[in-house]
Amino acid sequence: MGDLAPGMRVRTRTADPDGHTRLPRYARGAVGVLVEQAGVHPLADDRARGRAGTPQPVWHVRFAAADLFGSGDHTVTVELWADYLTPIEEPA
Repeated sequence: MGDLAPGMRVRTRTADPDGHTRLPRYARGAVGVLVEQAGVHPLADDRARGRAGTPQPVWHVRFAAADLFGSGDHTVTVELWADYLTPIEEPA
């Protein structure tokens, strides 16, 4: 998960897990920007499987619509658990 903060660029996981996930297929492997933290909650994937899950930060992540859908000049904000996100190291 790493240390996440607003304004950071992140990439979402690409895994296609069995069963329920709150990471939409259209956002898998996409690069977005953290907008703000939206609370701390157990991972919904775990809860759907009957596990308690460890609470973790949930983030509003903004993506360019064109990056997700191939067109569009607007942005899309998706609420995602920190477990789905990997920080992108900015070049020095």
